[in-house]
Amino acid sequence: MLHTPATPTPPKGVALITGASAGMGEVYADRLAGRGFDLILVARDSMRLEAVASRLIQATGRQVETLTADLGRADHVDDIVLRLRDDARISMLVNNAGVGSALPLLSSDVAAMQPMIDLNVTALMRLTYAAAPKFVERGSGTIVNMASIAAVGPEILNGVYAGTKAFVVALTQSLHHELAARGLRVQAVLPGAVGTAFWAASGAPLDTLPREIVMSAPDAVDAALSGLDQGELITLPSLPDVGDWQAYEAARQALFPNLSRSEPAARYRVQESAAPQPQHDFGIAAA
Repeated sequence: MLHTPATPTPPKGVALITGASAGMGEVYADRLAGRGFDLILVARDSMRLEAVASRLIQATGRQVETLTADLGRADHVDDIVLRLRDDARISMLVNNAGVGSALPLLSSDVAAMQPMIDLNVTALMRLTYAAAPKFVERGSGTIVNMASIAAVGPEILNGVYAGTKAFVVALTQSLHHELAARGLRVQAVLPGAVGTAFWAASGAPLDTLPREIVMSAPDAVDAALSGLDQGELITLPSLPDVGDWQAYEAARQALFPNLSRSEPAARYRVQESAAPQPQHDFGIAAA
C-alpha cells in the first residue's frame, strides 16, 4: 500500500528495507526517512507494516510504500526482485530480514535449517543480484547486508546460522572487490546481541542473556549508519577498537599469496623412509 505525504519534498532516494515491521528494520526505516529517503517497506506482517508507515508519515512527511511478502517463499521473493529491477527510483537496498537459531547442532531440527538458509542466504542473494546490476548501470547505489558476529565467531551460536552469515560477509566483500569502482557501495553489518524479537524466535530468550552484551536496536542501527557514512565495508557496532578488525583483515589478506600453489606445503609431503636399504652382493663370494 502506498502512503503519500500531504506536502512531499524531493527525496534523497528510495530505500527498500526488508524485515521492516520491527526491530532493526523498523529503526532503519525511521532513520532513513529522517535522512530524507522515501521508503519501500517489506515484511510478512501487513498490520505492523501499515502501523510503521503511518507513524513515519506523521513524523517525517516522507512517502512510504508497504509490500507484504514472506521472503522465505520463492514466489514472494520474485515479486521483490521485479520491483528492484523495474523501479529506477530505488537507490538503496537494506537486506535486513533474517532468522536465527541459538541451538547446538544435535538439538536442532534440520527441518528448520532449510527455511533459515532460504531467507538468510537465498532471498538475500536474489535481491542483491536484482539490485546490484541496476545500481552499477546508474553508477551509484547502496546495498546494506545484515550479517552477525557469528560470521567470524561460528562457535557462538548455531553453526548453520553462522554459516548463513558468513555467506553474507563473503558476498559483500566480493561485491566490493568487483563493483566498488563502478559506483556500488556495499556494507556488511555484524551486530552482536541486539534487543529484538530475534532471540525469542531463536530458542534463547533475551532475558537469558547477560545485560552487558545486549545492545539496543536504535544504538545498533545508528552505529551501522555511522559506519556506512565513514565508508566502512564491514561494521561491527560493538567493537571498541577498529584496529582489531583491521589486524584480522590484514592477516586474512596476508594468506592470499600462499593459498594456491603448485606443490603441497612441506608439512604435508611424504617423507623418504629412513630405514636401511637392502644390501646386494650380486653373487660375489667373500675371499
